[in-house]
Amino acid sequence: MITDWDAAEHLRDEADISAYLEAVFEDGDPRVIASALNDVARARASFTHGASEAEARRGGAQLHSAWLA
Repeated sequence: MITDWDAAEHLRDEADISAYLEAVFEDGDPRVIASALNDVARARASFTHGASEAEARRGGAQLHSAWLA
């Protein structure tokens, strides 16, 4: 069975993104570069989304602690 592979799911930090873009720009194909930039944008959006969720959990814990005090 063939499944779709999404590069954005494997770009976990800026070092991954840098290495990925370096390889893509070495290739030089504008279509590949455009696709890679889309992958990077989606990966960074997931970083931001993950950070927002973590901040919300921390904020919720702080509110809960303040309420109990």
